[in-house]
Amino acid sequence: MDPLEILTNKESLFPFFQPIFSADDHQIIGYEILGRMKVDQDFHSIGPFFEDESVPDEYRIEIDDYITKKALKEVYQIENISIFINRNPNLLMVDRGESLLNLLLLFKERGLDLSRIVLEITEHNYKGDIEQLGHVLTYFRTYGIKLAIDNVGKEGSNLDRLRMLNPDILKVDLSLLRQTTTAQSYLDILYSLSLLARKIGSALLYEDIEMLFQLQYAWRNGGRYYQGFYLAKPSEKIIDKDFRKELLKMEIHSFISHEKRKLSAQYDICSEFTNRMTQLNTKLKTKDYDQILNQVAQVFSKESFRIYICDGEGFQQSANIYKTSEDEWVLQAEYVNKNWSWRPYFLENIARMNYDKRGILSDLYSDIESGEMIRTFSFPLSEQLYIFIDLSYNFLFEQEYLL
Repeated sequence: MDPLEILTNKESLFPFFQPIFSADDHQIIGYEILGRMKVDQDFHSIGPFFEDESVPDEYRIEIDDYITKKALKEVYQIENISIFINRNPNLLMVDRGESLLNLLLLFKERGLDLSRIVLEITEHNYKGDIEQLGHVLTYFRTYGIKLAIDNVGKEGSNLDRLRMLNPDILKVDLSLLRQTTTAQSYLDILYSLSLLARKIGSALLYEDIEMLFQLQYAWRNGGRYYQGFYLAKPSEKIIDKDFRKELLKMEIHSFISHEKRKLSAQYDICSEFTNRMTQLNTKLKTKDYDQILNQVAQVFSKESFRIYICDGEGFQQSANIYKTSEDEWVLQAEYVNKNWSWRPYFLENIARMNYDKRGILSDLYSDIESGEMIRTFSFPLSEQLYIFIDLSYNFLFEQEYLL
């Protein structure tokens, strides 16, 4: 949209409302306010206008407040609905948020509970002093206003800055999952963000959900809130809070069933491997690690590509036995005495094996050397020795629910 056309046709500007759904009760819990301009019979987004630095700041702020005011008039009396208000953080800092806060306080006098307001900013777009922005946002929060950080992970968000701003909600864009060239690397980023959200106490809101598999990903990865065209497009009108409730209930039920089958399959394979190793361990009469590795390799020849033995502190006591591309097992002595205690969950898994006296199956992870997605089955040979059996991607691919 041409900026001059927007500035000279304010009467053609309207707020649209995009629903945000809750995983808790499958209902609409809020709306994001979006600016639209009516041209003939069509509505066009004016989002790029607020990022256009060729337009003077005061004009962009004026239009932003105009859209927000029209939106608030429509929704401020609706109870138990959160209102997500987008703001360019650079524009917010022009007057340190004064114009927006005054607008919100005007509606507070009319009965609006400001704890329903969620101020939404894109942190990585901010060019100023992050501490000064943090001070302004902290002041907003004294009124009960919540903070959401938008587009987290999409364009290099700074994790230290996210921690400092301590947002109530992290909005994560799932659109890149539809691009096969970037999907796997982006999945790794999203997983890291889900861990960060848990650490700093932020709720995850997954947006741009346009397909069922994205909704499933959001559910599996700690998404408390969902937004996207798959559930509801932006609209001029507020819709019933139970819109899509039955759909969400049905889809999430199918996700739960799938996850149960997956966990059951993993438990079954872990039990099978534990039984194999228990039987083999009772027959092992040697203390020669190379012989032990060769015997285990024969038992797990189909499933594994690498096996080794460590002590309880993570020091490798044996060589690696490794399957070559010709399906031959070879010993790699250079790995003796390497320490793996730095790996995530290593010591936790040692403790679990000691407590349960059985083998455990790791989660899916990327192998450092091959780059392939693998799992590791580990088993306690004794109170001080533990064997680690790395399962190949090809084996996991052939097994339902292991990938």
